[in-house]
Amino acid sequence: MPKADSPALSSGQSSTALLIVGGGIMGLWAAVHAERLGIDAVLVDAGRLGHGASGGLLGALMPHMPDKWNAKKQFQFDALVSLEAEIAALEQQTGLSACYRRSGRLIPLPKPHLREIAFGHSRDAEDSWIAGERRFHWHVLDRPPQENWLDAAAGESGFVHDTLAARVAPRSLTAVLAASTRDARHVRVAEYVSVDDIDFERKVAKTTAGNIAFGRCIVAAGHESFPLLGRYTAGLARPLGQPVKGQAALLKADVDPSLPTIFRDGLYIVAHEGGHVAVGSTSENRFDEPFSTDGQLDALLEAAGQLVPLLKSAPVLERWAGLRPKAIDRDPMIGVHPDYDGLIALTGGFKVSFGLAHRLAAAAVHLAAGLQPPFALPENFLLANHIRVASR
Repeated sequence: MPKADSPALSSGQSSTALLIVGGGIMGLWAAVHAERLGIDAVLVDAGRLGHGASGGLLGALMPHMPDKWNAKKQFQFDALVSLEAEIAALEQQTGLSACYRRSGRLIPLPKPHLREIAFGHSRDAEDSWIAGERRFHWHVLDRPPQENWLDAAAGESGFVHDTLAARVAPRSLTAVLAASTRDARHVRVAEYVSVDDIDFERKVAKTTAGNIAFGRCIVAAGHESFPLLGRYTAGLARPLGQPVKGQAALLKADVDPSLPTIFRDGLYIVAHEGGHVAVGSTSENRFDEPFSTDGQLDALLEAAGQLVPLLKSAPVLERWAGLRPKAIDRDPMIGVHPDYDGLIALTGGFKVSFGLAHRLAAAAVHLAAGLQPPFALPENFLLANHIRVASR
């Protein structure tokens, strides 16, 4: 895989049809789709591929609630259903595993009114969670479906068992995506290459490995995308987005990796292969130390032990913190810049990036190639919408 000292990028000035800035989950999927479409592309990242928020621990792929169905929820549903086949194809290509499972989700219901709401959601799911011959369900149960996992005392009014939810190992998936670029015919990768400036009049990016002339540029640099996009956007009253700190931990526990993810009040407990369980995560809009963990993670671990008693004595293998990109209107940010048709945004996934990235990247690469995306993008996702919100 080319590094910063690669001759492809260090001999004065190189050129490409498509420059992809950012080697996280969004940028990696963009590289995959560029290769599939036969578009000459260069993917640059300021560090190693997947080093940012994409290198976290959780990997929970959770659907929206099935009520009040709209275009955004349909887009996410289609993405979550299609991701399974997309990952399988890459695993076959690379010989690596992304550790994906459609393991489902358990939600304890501590109050009677939540049980009534859950029954309504169950009826909504029967109407909306349909993909061809496949149906997914929002079951309302009296007890957890497995022993020795979620404590039955956590749900005084029952439990939801959602069969659409899935999970993936974030570092395994980014490794699969990175491996798929190694033998690419059209895509070059350069790690540890920072973009210092982009001239959209001349369509030249100044990088630490030399200048790169390009036809179109996809900005997929996580939270660092917001100031970069904002630099070329006039009339903003507020930033286009912000970083949100998340803390998580990886525990060692003898659990079945097919167990469903547990969710309650923002806490996720995710069973992974190898006797690993991920717990997280915080959502901190204000923080002093972006990559350190503290008592907020300790509180999550304590709450996890209350829900899953076997985790109370589980050794902590890793404590992790990272910054996730939250766009100003919360939804993902994608689309062509209204003032620069050579600039395409692909960022802002926040908590849903891993479930949507493959489809968002496909749309961004199609737009970069001057093609109609193969599916409609929700209006709230578009860069132009986020710019309107930030301009108020």
